Amino acid sequence: MQMKLKVTVAAAVAMLAGVAFAQDAQTVTIASVAPMSGPQAHYGTDNANGVLMAVDDLNKEGLTIGGKKVKFVADVEDDAADPKQGTAVAQKICDSKDDGVVGHLNSGTSIPASKIYNGCGIPMITGSSTNPDLMKPGYKNVFRIIANDNALGAGLALYAADALHLKKVAVVDDRTAYGQGVAEVFRKTALAKGMQVVDQQYTTDKATDFMAILTSIKAKKPDAIFYGGMDAQAGAMLRQMDQLGMDNVKLFGGDGICTPELAKIANGAKSLSGVVCATGGASLAKLPRAVEWKKRYDAKYPGQFQIYSPYTYDATMVLADAMKRANSVDPKVYTPFIVKTDYKGVTADVQFEPNGELRNPAITLSVYKDGKKVDLN
Repeated sequence: MQMKLKVTVAAAVAMLAGVAFAQDAQTVTIASVAPMSGPQAHYGTDNANGVLMAVDDLNKEGLTIGGKKVKFVADVEDDAADPKQGTAVAQKICDSKDDGVVGHLNSGTSIPASKIYNGCGIPMITGSSTNPDLMKPGYKNVFRIIANDNALGAGLALYAADALHLKKVAVVDDRTAYGQGVAEVFRKTALAKGMQVVDQQYTTDKATDFMAILTSIKAKKPDAIFYGGMDAQAGAMLRQMDQLGMDNVKLFGGDGICTPELAKIANGAKSLSGVVCATGGASLAKLPRAVEWKKRYDAKYPGQFQIYSPYTYDATMVLADAMKRANSVDPKVYTPFIVKTDYKGVTADVQFEPNGELRNPAITLSVYKDGKKVDLN
């Protein structure tokens, strides 16, 4: 009888301790926003995977912030790469009082969404939106953890002029904030380097037929085409370049085309071997901590890696790091700590300029050999 009483008391104490822990615990919700449907869903899945992986790692740490245990959860949202849906999702996140945002994928959705997040006081870190206009309003809650289009477009043009000694280029963009922005930087830098821009054409991020555009460009005999847009269109363009006998013309592009998926979409096109693309960070293959991280990613999400997941992982970790330093998960309290970040991430030693841009961003140029993306630097 006495033994039974002891067991009962012990069980009661354990139960009360569990209740106390539950009362002391707090949930921190990090939103991941990207296209989870449509032709850009592979980017969105990769972005979300980076956030989910970071959330898992943070929960394994068993953090206590502000005297309470913290459980991190991910709120994965689909903006379909559409500005209107992006702003609707941003308002939903504000209404749900999420604690931070990693996203959006596209500059065209990030730019209008950032105004909404600024209005409701939620910090936003994008690991993929590269248009410099994102930072022009000067919002104190908006950050970019990747190089912007000024670095990408200029870097590609300098490589075309200085390393490949190209003379004539054509420029095509998909009229999105991203595509138009990176193409314009490339065009201006190419002209400044003495290259001739022999043609400038426009398409959309939904197009699949580029024969008329490419036929017009072919007549101008360029050494290369710069395409500002995403891999779904670039892959189709490469196939059609083959059909027009343009496999000797190089195709340049920013991070939007610089994916493993491009080779699949190109479907054996010879023109793939002439692709030169740029991403806004150091080569992961040359960063030991990134190599280890990539092994873990591939084991957890086999065959899903594209480009941005290490950046969304770092973005999530940067939000958590600011919370720890502020000793608060309240966005109004911890947001001012983000700009003071000094965090050793997977992609870089992350520090920010006062305007929210990444300090000392690197870019990596890549080509495709035997259907696989290979970094040049």
